[in-house]
Amino acid sequence: MAEDHKYNPAEIEAKWQDIWEKERAFNVTKDETKKKYYVLEMFPYPSGKIHMGHVRNYSIGDVIARYKMLFGYNVLHPMGWDAFGMPAENAAIAHNTHPATWTHSNIEYMKKELKRLGFSYDWERELATCDADYYMHEQLLFTRMYEEGLVYKKISSVNWCEKCQTVLANEQVEDCLCWRCSCEVIPKELEQWFFKITDYAEELLAGCDKLKGWPERVLAMQRNWIGKSVGVEVDFRVVDSDAPIRIFTTRQDTIYGATYMCLAPEHPLTLKLCEGRPEEADVKDFVARVSKMEKEKRVGDSYEKEGVFTGAYCVNPFNDQKIPIYTANFVLMDYGTGAIMAVPAHDERDFAFARKYGIPIKIVIQPPAGGLKVADMTNAYTDEGNMYDSGAFTGMNNKDALPKIADYIEEKGIGNRKINYRLKDWGISRQRYWGAPIPIIHCDACGDVPVPKEDLPVKLPLDVNIETVGKSPLADIPEFVEVQCPKCGYDAKRETDTMDTFVESSWYFARYCSADYAGGLFDKEATDYWMGVDQYIGGIEHAILHLLYARFFTKVIRDMGFWDVDEPFENLLTQGMVIKDGAKMSKSKGNTVDPDMMIKKYGADTTRLFCLFAAPPERDLDWSDKGVEGSFRFISRVYRLITDNLDVVRGLNEHPTDKPAPLTSEAKELRKAVHKTIKKVTDDIEDRFHFNTAISAVMELVNRLYAVDLTKDDPALKIVFKFAIESIVILLAPFIPHVCEELNEMLGSEKRLMNMLWPMYKPEYTVDEEVTIVVQVNGKVRDRLTVAKDSPEDAVREAAFGSDKVKKYTDGKEIRKIVYINNKLMSIVV
Repeated sequence: MAEDHKYNPAEIEAKWQDIWEKERAFNVTKDETKKKYYVLEMFPYPSGKIHMGHVRNYSIGDVIARYKMLFGYNVLHPMGWDAFGMPAENAAIAHNTHPATWTHSNIEYMKKELKRLGFSYDWERELATCDADYYMHEQLLFTRMYEEGLVYKKISSVNWCEKCQTVLANEQVEDCLCWRCSCEVIPKELEQWFFKITDYAEELLAGCDKLKGWPERVLAMQRNWIGKSVGVEVDFRVVDSDAPIRIFTTRQDTIYGATYMCLAPEHPLTLKLCEGRPEEADVKDFVARVSKMEKEKRVGDSYEKEGVFTGAYCVNPFNDQKIPIYTANFVLMDYGTGAIMAVPAHDERDFAFARKYGIPIKIVIQPPAGGLKVADMTNAYTDEGNMYDSGAFTGMNNKDALPKIADYIEEKGIGNRKINYRLKDWGISRQRYWGAPIPIIHCDACGDVPVPKEDLPVKLPLDVNIETVGKSPLADIPEFVEVQCPKCGYDAKRETDTMDTFVESSWYFARYCSADYAGGLFDKEATDYWMGVDQYIGGIEHAILHLLYARFFTKVIRDMGFWDVDEPFENLLTQGMVIKDGAKMSKSKGNTVDPDMMIKKYGADTTRLFCLFAAPPERDLDWSDKGVEGSFRFISRVYRLITDNLDVVRGLNEHPTDKPAPLTSEAKELRKAVHKTIKKVTDDIEDRFHFNTAISAVMELVNRLYAVDLTKDDPALKIVFKFAIESIVILLAPFIPHVCEELNEMLGSEKRLMNMLWPMYKPEYTVDEEVTIVVQVNGKVRDRLTVAKDSPEDAVREAAFGSDKVKKYTDGKEIRKIVYINNKLMSIVV
């Protein structure tokens, strides 16, 4: 091979990246004459360097984008930066610099890294959420939501990280520790701003059924998080008090079997009920201990269920029985009413708790066959059955009794029907500096006043010193805090909390549609064309918060009349993690792989190819240095296959599918292999993006082409060979675009690959003309016959009985039965 044809990824990739940038190859505009396709990967936090998880995520998106371009779509593929948040603030303090300096420096570096990987981004739509021209529109949306009653402020018990000096969402608390700094999280009462996402709970839940392109796992997580429960609320009177305890239950059919009550440790009555009683000290100790437990784990199956008797009793309104009141760690104040009636005979958790603390168990639902006795019970009876010892409802099927008992509750005035949701309103206040300021002014006379539109943005002051981790300087900046009230003109104070960074990521996909639009959130004509996102790609860790908030914002924006979009993401792909040495790559584990080093050593195409070939996108990818080397060798083989045969294929302009000239059998077989490969790659990409098997199919074709003898006097074979390598270049273009562009140019094409069309296969050329028939005698394989496809059964029989391998077991024996499955099997029974 000539030296100038040696595969040199550094040279090739630099060349084509420069060409793409100069030609603005991936910059798109609205074009009503073309079908649009919007592909988007979740944008990164600018941490300083990209990691292999980024490379995998963005390589997946780039394959989809380039593939759709080859089908003639007008593809929007943007990139930006999720730039606000605690990590940047803490890192800037650690490096003695400003978060803005730190963030923009990282953006500049990471952008160069992404360009080196050759991703097809429209960089003219780039945005950073820390820029005022981005968050000013977010602030405008906040004020509109405030006016619509979707924003409110209240005192709330929050998860507080003392080191980070900020509120954490429940999902940001891991084993009672902060997800960022691993310090202990404590409860704290603070005045917080909330978005009323609960107003959209039912629509968010119903919308899950319409998201046909989302993984069921993600939809299940969203449904569970929203957590709709249909039931009743009922008042239980506290003994020696007029104050009732209101409980929520979905199992009013078991109410006659309630033998104790459980309050959340945070319930306002928990400490009040034990005042002056012998149990007071134990209750206080228990409440203090539980306050440090992670809420989600308290209700988990694996968490030990604990409780303490408060010393107080309440009365079951259905049978007037006095039952003890406990406080228990598995009851949460932020679900239902923070109080539950406990029915140990018919609930596993209640059963275990009752056995542990010696609480009576009362059966009120018998199985259809009857005979259930408390003394025989080793677990709760939770199946359907007949009401028992339940007053007027005794004998009824328990499911049929549910609405009738609800009617009774409402008729007696002791409660009402109720639908509850696990979903709670979204607390967006953060006591941090590096975030979008909340556009509210506090006036003693006028109360909370939203900043007028003409005064937006409320810019985050940049000329500040941040000396300690977590402490925001905003409250100490008079020129920021001290303002005049927009209503009355008197002295007032500006809100110093900033917004949760999930706010920025809840609408950025809309801004990409018209990133430089100054007239509002976005240009509606642009979103009418581009939205929704046809394919969204990101990690499963965002299945709840980010995706749910983005869906919520989409509906809020719709209801404000800005657009007509109901759901932001038509299809969702959640890619797996990149793991090495049996664990997720992380600096703390010391098992990271530097993408820069991979690119320098092997090139961007090799790095991309390995990430796409090593595992299906939704599965975890196990890093392998040998696998990377194998990917490099494959690309080198493709490069060598084409460059070594350039002289043979140049000038061959005939195409076997354009001119059905007679082909030799070898040419026909090669043509069939090419068409079958095109079909396989097309199907694998279309079918949930099975890139690994698509690449494998091309590898098989490459191996076959290496076995073709082009020295033969077979012009048709050379024509098919040319067709094969031209097809390979296009089939691999979405995966390894740099080298494919180079090879396409070498082959004499006057078009850029992105302006070409994906090769089409002809079904008739993918059908095998010969098939292998398995011949069995008494169930054992005795021979395999190669025959023409769809041969008559008589011809196959003749060939089978003419086989020496078959004759050995059939000659001289009675043929009792013959079963023939066309093109597959002949079974002979002797």
